[in-house]
Parts: sequence; C-alpha cells; structure tokens
Amino acid sequence: MEDKLKILREKRLEALIGGGKDKIDKQHKSGKLTARERIYLLLDNGSFQELDAFVMHQCTHFGLEDKKILGDGVVTGYGTVNGRLVYVFSQDFTVFGGSLGEAFANKVCKIMDLAMKTGAPVVGINDSGGARIQEGVVSLGGYAEIFFRNTLSSGVIPQISIITGPCAGGAVYSPALTDFIIMVKNTSHMFITGPEVIKSITGEEITFEQLGGAVSHSSKSGVAHFSAEDEKDGFNILKKLLSFIPSNNMEKAPYLKPKDTPNRMAKELVDIVPSDSNKPYNIKQVIEHIVDDGDFLEVHKNWAKNIVVGFARLNGRSCGIVANQPNYIAGCLDINASIKGARFVRFCDAFNIPLVTFVDVPGFLPGSAQEYGGIIRNGAKLLYAYCEATVPKLTVITRKAYGGAYDVMCSKHIRADMNYAWPTAEIAVMGPEGAVNIIFKKEIAESKEPEKTRKRLIAEYEEKFENPYIAAEQGYIDEVIEPQETRPKLIVALESLLNKRETRPHKKHGSIPL
Repeated sequence: MEDKLKILREKRLEALIGGGKDKIDKQHKSGKLTARERIYLLLDNGSFQELDAFVMHQCTHFGLEDKKILGDGVVTGYGTVNGRLVYVFSQDFTVFGGSLGEAFANKVCKIMDLAMKTGAPVVGINDSGGARIQEGVVSLGGYAEIFFRNTLSSGVIPQISIITGPCAGGAVYSPALTDFIIMVKNTSHMFITGPEVIKSITGEEITFEQLGGAVSHSSKSGVAHFSAEDEKDGFNILKKLLSFIPSNNMEKAPYLKPKDTPNRMAKELVDIVPSDSNKPYNIKQVIEHIVDDGDFLEVHKNWAKNIVVGFARLNGRSCGIVANQPNYIAGCLDINASIKGARFVRFCDAFNIPLVTFVDVPGFLPGSAQEYGGIIRNGAKLLYAYCEATVPKLTVITRKAYGGAYDVMCSKHIRADMNYAWPTAEIAVMGPEGAVNIIFKKEIAESKEPEKTRKRLIAEYEEKFENPYIAAEQGYIDEVIEPQETRPKLIVALESLLNKRETRPHKKHGSIPL
C-alpha cells in the first residue's frame, strides 16, 4: 500500500506544478497569479475540491505525444464562497499557454454539467492563448460544447467570467455568453482579431491595451461589466457580486441582516434634486441615501453613463437598481443605455431579484446617428425587458418622465407593481417649451407679442402638467411621497410583494428585438 500511496502523492505534486517552476516564475514576473492561486483567492480557505487533476490530452500529432502534462492546462473543481457552493475552472497559462484541446474542454464541460445538476454558479477564470492548433477541429468542437452549455445554463445558474490574461478569437464567446465579465487592468485582453492581424489587413496600428484592454471594454464596448485594478481586486468584486445573487433560478437572493434601520428617513434627499428642472444632479447620491448602509455595487459603471444599474439591498433583501442619470446627457435614453438597462433587467428577472427604478428622463436622445444606429430597435429592448419581467417592480419618479421614455422606464402601464412620485415629478408627453410650440403654434404666431405669449403659455403648461397629480388622479401613480420617505416606502412595498405571482402566456420564447 505504501508504494501505491507514494505514486499517488507524487502524481498530486506533479499536478500542482503545472507547466513547471520556470513557467510559474514567468507568470509571476508578468504580474499574474497561477491558476491555482486564483482559485485559492476566490474560494473559502480549504474548501477547494479538485476534479480531473490527472487528465492528459490524447493527441498524437506534431510532437504532442511526447508533451503530456497532468491537468492539461485547466484546473477544475468546486468549493465555497462565503459558505455557498460554487464550481470553478481556471485556465493554466503555464501549460501549453492555457490553450484549449479536447481533454481541456471535457474537464470544463464536466463541471458545467455538475453545476447545472446541483444548481450552483460557475466561475470561469480565463487566461488562455486560445484553441490548441495541434488538435485542429477537435479543439473548435470543444469550444462549441462549452458555448452550448453556456446557453443552456443561461437564466438557470449564474455564470461569471473573470479575464486575467489573454482571451482571443473564438475563446471570447464563452465569456460573452455568461452573465458578467470582470477584466483586470493591464494584464487582461479580449478581442476577435489581434493588433497584428488588424495592421496587416487594415493598416491600423493599435496596442493590445487600446484594442481589448479592461479600460476599453468597460468604457467603450460595454463587453466588460467591471474593471479591476489587479487580480485581488477582481476576485473581491466577484465575491461581492455573488453575495447579491442566488445560486440558481429557483432560489431567492441571500438575505443579509442590515445595520441600517428600515424606517430611516433620508432628509438629505430633499435638497439633492434642484428646483430648476434643467439643472443636473447625481442620481447615485439618491440611491446611496436610500439603500442599506449606502452600499451599492454598480454594474457597467463606465459605459453608457446616462443610465445607472447595479445591486443593493433594502432591509437586507437584494434588489436590482435601474436609474436615469441626469448628470450625463440629461439622463436621455440612447442605444447603449437601452441595451445596458435591458440586459440588467433580464438578469434580475431570471434570478428572482426585485427591481427598483428611479426615473428622471427627458426622452430618447435625438439625432440621425441614433436613428441610423437603431434607437427604435434598441430602445425596444429595454421596453421588452421591463414588460417581460415578473419580479416585484417598484418605480420612483424623482423629476422628469417625458414621452415614450416615461412608458419604458417601468411605468404602471407595463405592469410596475408600485409607482411612487416625488412632488418634483414632471409627467408629460414632452417638456413645456416643446409642447407649447406645437399646441399653440398658431396662437403664438398671430399674437402681437409672440414671445410674451409663448412664455405665458409655457407657465400655464408647467402649472398644469409639471407635477405628478394628474397621473395620480388616473391611478398611474400609486402615491406621491416626500423624498425622505422613499426608503421606508420602498421597504414596506417590497415586503408586501415577496410572494408576488404573475404569469405570462405560455410560449417557447418571445422574439426580443435583437
């Protein structure tokens, strides 16, 4: 028995060193952790259970038959994060540059299948040179098997990708199919075609960081939901994100006992919204004064800044926040904001996370660039997502709610459960100046003093329509509340809706305007 135990222990040690000490040292010198170090950073101490540590590739081409390494370039298994079960795969760049072959793919697929069976999240740690060229189409088939499982798992278990190194070509599509992508500044890159290929085909010169770095993808493309300062920061973000979401679509998000009191009045809210409706303010200040302990995890912080989305808690219960941002292009909805909001709303609905929407929107952003870019189709995505959502939906109109954007931002008409408005709310088809110019065009033109007449009519329009009471008379607003009451009102409403049940017509799936 001792001889056999010795062999086992030797194999375990061999598996632990991956591509060898030299490769590990090179990994560290490049500012990156190893595959196992990353897993230990993510999971609770001592909880990692590794699977398939002795798996090796079976390729016999291009000399690979003489180059076999235990684990084959990916570390897979499961453990816990804050006591909750999580499955994980971590690509090992020290082994064949983390390239994916058949055995590698089979290992990843195995833990994805187990996660689906047990109803637990999957975390993919990406650091790979892409497909293993020596294995040819087999490696491409391996990617497709993973893509298929990503799609089957979507909306059933949370899937989170953290990019800690290169992720290029077809490899990018697995993270793209997951719910959230975290990228690490300076060491992670994502792109379909790299700088050299781009230069040879188009003549454009661009660096790896400019093309596919964390800053580019978190601010320009919207591919990355979070941009981390380093790997430790990235895993801290990942763990905090997991704390807001359930393990699967049959569960509710974890409850965290708050230090905050549910009846707290936020008097600061009274002074945040300017009396002049054309002046901007920061909606994040509103959110932070309302949610538990001011704790708000913003998603897509640097992309489509005219809308704010993220996770917070109300009396210990997780909720998804969606809010127009008056500080950025007046909070208008545009193409990117619509896509950002729609994706977030659909995630929350899939995983039973209630939605709280703060509205201050003057409309959709005008202009030919928006029209040609498909603002109609893309704006409809946000509308579709809200209409489709059956989780508890609470809406607070803080100021402007104009035109079709009023409808889209979780209005009563698309089945928000509770709609509140502050006294500063302005609910109308359009702003007073535009409305008066259309409605009273003839009267103004025939007036002896057109400008004076126009100003008088604008003042009358403001008095009549720039308030929440007409909508409240129609039942479109359930209650007009004082700003400082917002937190307790939302908490009581959310508690009342915890057992909400709402069905939609049976269908295979809808046809969202993609």
